[in-house]
Amino acid sequence: SNNIVFIPGYHIDCNYYLIDDMLVDTGSGYYDDYLTSQLEKHGVKPEDISLVVNTHCHFDHMGGNHLFENAEIAIHRLDAISIKNKDDLGTSMNVFDNPGNLRVDTELEDGDEIGGFKVIHTPGHTAGGICLWDGVNLISGDTIFSNGGVGRFDIGGNYDDLKESVFKLTKLDVVNLLPGHGPIVEGNGSQHVKLSYSQF
Repeated sequence: SNNIVFIPGYHIDCNYYLIDDMLVDTGSGYYDDYLTSQLEKHGVKPEDISLVVNTHCHFDHMGGNHLFENAEIAIHRLDAISIKNKDDLGTSMNVFDNPGNLRVDTELEDGDEIGGFKVIHTPGHTAGGICLWDGVNLISGDTIFSNGGVGRFDIGGNYDDLKESVFKLTKLDVVNLLPGHGPIVEGNGSQHVKLSYSQF
């Protein structure tokens, strides 16, 4: 499995996950100093990041994309539409004041492989929400959280899609759950994470 560095989110920002020279999610862009300092603690500068994968198009997950000028920006095809359209329902909070946040280099689809992970399309929180799965670690974005909660579906989402996405994730044998907000859950070889379907 991948060597993943967990960087807890600050204030309204999402959690960040650093895997070698790949970064999953970039926060809102309001706390750039925090993100930069956390990366530098691990010997990485923004210019060292070659790939940014956004789990979805909400501002608190992609508003910091402009920091990573050297990186390829990847997001699911359906959420790329929201970015290209400057969809304030899906992203909001003036993230497009910075044109660097309008860039999408790779439009992902379900089943794609990127940065050592399989892309699992998990719509519901947004139309193009994704999780990243390497057979051990599930980076779940805002689809599902460590407390058994799920992402809200009233900002560009859909309840039925979210229900189906969570059901899909319960079929995985997850060792470590790495959500978009809140604490992570680390299992071990004999005790894996039990993803709940009870909230529906």
